[in-house]
Parts: sequence; C-alpha cells; structure tokens
Amino acid sequence: MSESASDMGQSADSGERPGGRHRAKVQSDVRAALSDLRDGARIMVGGFGLCGNAEALIEAVVASGARRLTLISNNAGNLGKGLATWLRAGIIEKVICTYIGNNEDLHRMMNSGAVAVEVNPQGTFVERMRAAGAGIPAFYTPTGVGTVVAEGKEVRQFEGRDYVLERALSADFALIRARQGDAFGNLRFWRTARNFSPVMATAARTTIAEVDELVPVGAMDPDDVHLPGIFVHRVVEVREHEDPFEYKTVRAPA
Repeated sequence: MSESASDMGQSADSGERPGGRHRAKVQSDVRAALSDLRDGARIMVGGFGLCGNAEALIEAVVASGARRLTLISNNAGNLGKGLATWLRAGIIEKVICTYIGNNEDLHRMMNSGAVAVEVNPQGTFVERMRAAGAGIPAFYTPTGVGTVVAEGKEVRQFEGRDYVLERALSADFALIRARQGDAFGNLRFWRTARNFSPVMATAARTTIAEVDELVPVGAMDPDDVHLPGIFVHRVVEVREHEDPFEYKTVRAPA
C-alpha cells in the first residue's frame, strides 16, 4: 500500500507499529510541538477571526519567546483574543492577511508603523498558498488589476484582458485546528476550521495540527478524512477550548 493510501486511514491498526515514523507525529503537548520555532519564522494560522483557531498553539507561540514573526492568516484575531495576543505581545513584524475589520490592535500597530501589513484579495490569498503547495512559483489573475493590489507587480495582457502576476505564498509553519485526528496525521475539520487550513497545510514546511480528539487509526472512514496525513507533520490533542466569538446574534422570542 502506498504511503498516501495508508495516510488516508485505510489501515485499521492502532498506529503503534514498532519503529513507525507515523507514531512520532503525536506530540506530548503544544510546547513540544513548537520546540523548533525560532525568531523570524513565517507562520500560517487557520480559522476565520476567532473561529476555528488553534487556540493552545497560538498561546504557546507567545510563551515560546519567538519574535519578529510574519503572520499569514485571514485576519489577526480581534478583541484582544486569538492572534490579537501576538500583536499585544509585540512578536509580529509583518501581517499578510485579507481582512482587517475592526481589529483595533492591528489598526493601532499598522498606523504607528510597528507592524507591516500586506492585504490580499481573499481569493488571491488562497490561490497563492495553493500555488505554493502545488510547486507553482507564480500565476496571473485579473483580480486587483487597476487597484493598489497591482502596484509594483507585473501586469500582462492575455486575450485582450489584463492580469496581474502574483507569487506563491509559503511558510515555515502552519498551525491548524481539527475536530479529529489520528497518529498518522489524518484530519477531520469542524466547519470554519476547514476554510484555509487544508491549503495552508500544503504550503508550509511543517504543519502542526491541534485536534480536539485523537482517535485510533482507522476510526475515521477514508471518505471522512478532510486532509490526509501526508501533509501533517505533528499532532497534539487539546481537549479544552474557549471558542470565543466576536458577535452574538439572537432571535427575539416569538
């Protein structure tokens, strides 16, 4: 059986093969999972706003003492939670994102020049990561032509239409969260956590998955595996999460 087929959970064993390298993917805690994080690292983080975040890994990055980080994420947290804790800790040098919104921490640091910010159209952001994962160094897209997005970039015309050249976006680490994972690194996401996480896993040199539940290999049906373990290098189980939210909408009683 090929490695990719095995990683898709088609083996029903426990993952406890003597000397098996898959077993080494499971980490004792988030600190161990981030043991090789260094200053200046480029880190992709999945989720959207405060939803679907790898909360324990995010906290562990601050505790690690690493600084001058480049954050690659849809946005940089909010309300002092999630990735906003990195901003408040002063460990971020640059943010590559698609949305700033009402993140006052990012507003303040961007306006003061404390943090460099690169805003991408959301589709371009995802495609840049997908390109990196596929080994494609750059691609042309019509998105952003004639706007500040295209400033300083090559623009070419194909069949009468202008396209801007965008370069692949990669990282040293991807920190993602999944509902379930196994010792091989196969993952099953829960809703919002699935948005950017799979493509980030393909674009990073080291992907670390924070899973709500570590299950035996074979417990997940192959059709339920959202990301095969070949893209995941480390897995750490974290049972408790705050799961904060930015806005609460309720319906008045009928």
